[in-house]
Amino acid sequence: MSWEKDRAEARKRRHKRVRKKVFGTPERPRLCVFRSLKHIYAQIIDDTIGHTLVAASTLDPAIREKIKGKTKTEQAREVGLLLAQKALAKGITKVAFDRGGYKYHGRVKALAEGARKGGLEF
Repeated sequence: MSWEKDRAEARKRRHKRVRKKVFGTPERPRLCVFRSLKHIYAQIIDDTIGHTLVAASTLDPAIREKIKGKTKTEQAREVGLLLAQKALAKGITKVAFDRGGYKYHGRVKALAEGARKGGLEF
């Protein structure tokens, strides 16, 4: 097995471990993060019904022009701000943070800080 598969499998194992404890409810939905090599995606999910309530990513047309020329960490911060803005518009103020098996560092941390700065509590 190649090291890329090992890393992906290790992340999936860590994510399963995190998901055992983090569950999105209607009062406190789950903020889930996915990080690819080029982009970062975040969504707020109500696990009781299995629906995505709010989503944002670096591919979102609302911030596409704004993030041009910025580093991936700065882009992640902008995605966090956008996600918080969309969540507050839907009446969501508190979330449970699901880091998706990634270290709370770099882009994941920047997204979380952006969401907090935007007004989300977690």
